[in-house]
Amino acid sequence: QLQLVESGGGLVQPGGSLTLSCAASGFTSDYYVIGWFRQAPGKEREGVSCITRGGDITNYEDSVKGRFTISRDNAKNTVYLQMNSLKPEDTAVYYCAARARNYCSGYSSVYDYWGRGTQVTVSS
Repeated sequence: QLQLVESGGGLVQPGGSLTLSCAASGFTSDYYVIGWFRQAPGKEREGVSCITRGGDITNYEDSVKGRFTISRDNAKNTVYLQMNSLKPEDTAVYYCAARARNYCSGYSSVYDYWGRGTQVTVSS
């Protein structure tokens, strides 16, 4: 069983930056693709970014391209989401998720394990 714990969320002004972390435990994380998702109030959960086991392939949702960067440190069993130039529309609960197949996907239904989420609020 794999456990995922997100951290790093908070309140930030527009244009600011945050780095989210997703720490994995319970199983070797480098066997999993990790995805970041977000869900704003009244909206469906959407895929933000994902990274393959070796970190060689990354995907981004169009609205975050050029602003967000996903990376992973398998020695620390942690995946990061660096978020720059934050906008109010980035406000949401951010979740990390893991799947065993080494194929990035923005569909939440294909992920097997989920963290509980961390709140990101972008507001002046």
